[in-house]
Amino acid sequence: MQGYMKIRSMIVAVSLAFTLASCGDDKGQKVTRDNTQEVLNYYAEHSDFFVFSTIEALPENLAWEDGSGLPEIGSPDAKKGGVWHERIQDFPRTLRLFGPDSNGSFRSYILDYTRPNLAQPHPDTDEFLLYPGLAKEWAVSREDKTVYVRLDPDARWSDGVPLTVDDFVFSFFFFQSSYIVAPWYNDFYGKGTIFDKITKYDDHTIGFTMAEAKPDMAYKAMSDWSPVPRHFFKELGDDYVDYYQWKYVPTPGPYILKPEDVKKGRSISLTRMDDWWGKDKKFWKYRFNPDKLHFTVIRDTPKAFEAFKRGEIDRFRINLAEYWYDKLPNDDPMVQSGYIHKTQFYNNKPRPPWGLWMNESKHLLDNQDVRVGINYATNWQLVIDQYFRGDNTRLRTGNDGYGSFSHPTLQPRPFSIEKAQEYFAKAGFTERGPDGILMNAAGERLSFSLTTGYERLKDILTILREEAGKAGVEIRVEILDATSGWKKVQEKKHDLYFVAFNSPHEMYARYWETYHSDNAYDVAFLEDGSVNPDRKIKTQTNNLQMIADLEIDRLIDLYRASEDADEMRGLAYQLEERLFEHGSFVPGYIEPFERVGHWRWMRYPDEFSYQHMRSDWQFFVHWIDEDLKAETLGAMKSGETFPAKITINDKYKEQ
Repeated sequence: MQGYMKIRSMIVAVSLAFTLASCGDDKGQKVTRDNTQEVLNYYAEHSDFFVFSTIEALPENLAWEDGSGLPEIGSPDAKKGGVWHERIQDFPRTLRLFGPDSNGSFRSYILDYTRPNLAQPHPDTDEFLLYPGLAKEWAVSREDKTVYVRLDPDARWSDGVPLTVDDFVFSFFFFQSSYIVAPWYNDFYGKGTIFDKITKYDDHTIGFTMAEAKPDMAYKAMSDWSPVPRHFFKELGDDYVDYYQWKYVPTPGPYILKPEDVKKGRSISLTRMDDWWGKDKKFWKYRFNPDKLHFTVIRDTPKAFEAFKRGEIDRFRINLAEYWYDKLPNDDPMVQSGYIHKTQFYNNKPRPPWGLWMNESKHLLDNQDVRVGINYATNWQLVIDQYFRGDNTRLRTGNDGYGSFSHPTLQPRPFSIEKAQEYFAKAGFTERGPDGILMNAAGERLSFSLTTGYERLKDILTILREEAGKAGVEIRVEILDATSGWKKVQEKKHDLYFVAFNSPHEMYARYWETYHSDNAYDVAFLEDGSVNPDRKIKTQTNNLQMIADLEIDRLIDLYRASEDADEMRGLAYQLEERLFEHGSFVPGYIEPFERVGHWRWMRYPDEFSYQHMRSDWQFFVHWIDEDLKAETLGAMKSGETFPAKITINDKYKEQ
């Protein structure tokens, strides 16, 4: 076995280009291990979860639906072709979609926004309605707590292998496996968490029996995840993290990664498949228009902006007031000449919880009075008024934007030096040192590191640091690149972290992933309810606050088990109130819009605005008009100009 592992380690050490050249194509590739029997044994050992039936056993009189009555997404004016030039802040640390270091910013381009799920919520309907992706149609039986799905028979992996029910069944083996070193997936896809069992009826028909008949049962079954290819992971084993580090996983989506398009540390490109199986489907035919997506690593935001103004990248997100008003004002010559367009649109969706996430496992931050004091010492209103120039509003809780499921009255603690000092005094910090920072009787300073992976937002932290100092708190600002920052917080090595999770288009908020003690420690409490003195921190989870509270656990368990929307609302309110008491999250701000500067040749649908869209490129409805690009570049040389175009679409602006 040791000799075998040495050989595998040598294989892993082969150059990136060689590894990529061999991925996604089994032809001519020597398979050194086949885990088929291991997988079959796992199915047999967990036969209460993995059920293999026949099509004759499929229930009759099911009400099948396919979302065909929903509006198309994108524009019939969209043109296929061209290269979309975009910037990424740092080169991906892995091409794995799961496991350590996989949750970097580049994953959105190879998973979140480019791989169809079975079905997904429509981005521009008031009701929570699904449109098909990998599914042809589906039926919901609340009585059986089961969502039945028929796959689109046209669906293929990017290496040409047909996508079948076996891939979905295997995905649960994959996600439940310890090989992938991803505790969140192990828990989420384990029996009884969301899914109770899955049933294969034939190669294109599957049933997902849910643990609970939640109000959004179809969404939970079909929209929250994407399958992994069974044939690609035949060598899955305990060296998964290293062995698959630079292997590009076949996709059911339109873009693939070619080995010659990887320039490690500098750039990476994706290429659209001309024969993608979904290219003529109703909800996909006007999307994924560029032939190629080219991503250049530009670490510093100011340098990225200069690259944008030189035309080296096609768009630049200008949500920050500094960019919208000052660096690319409406009277900028490039804007007035019509070469660069400015677009702002509002959305109405669950709000990313921008704020400060405190690590309750750290010394001093394990004291509730210290945490509450930090809330009062954090001047978010000044950030909103000064940095955002009043365009943003204050976030109230960590789960705003879920309609009636969000707490209706809870308000964040305002900035107050007096209140901050009151709570710090309760924690024993009563004397200021010569630099104004509070100290306790033991001589400890009230000092914390504040880390972020958002270099472009560093000035926000400067304001917070200066204001906190007035209340006697020292904030040591640490700016990391996005990947390094996320790695630190996932390893739970932070004091305070400034970040926001992307909030998916869902009916109600999630609590277990972020607040349950299961995601803070291996065993947080003993059977008698007392704190386990030997508990070990659990890394690679989303419980960034390291909250371990039996009452919160109890409420979350009730919330997850409930099938009644009204009961869930009441439990959500109780959870928010309890979390407010903890004080380990300082609500920051809401950004109710998206602003983008884009060259004239990067086009969007007319009246472009989807109410559940978080960015201008999320649904890939934009396109690159190469004719307009040539015309624009020629005009810039000759001095010809075009009408300025500054668009403000306030259709979904909150009144």
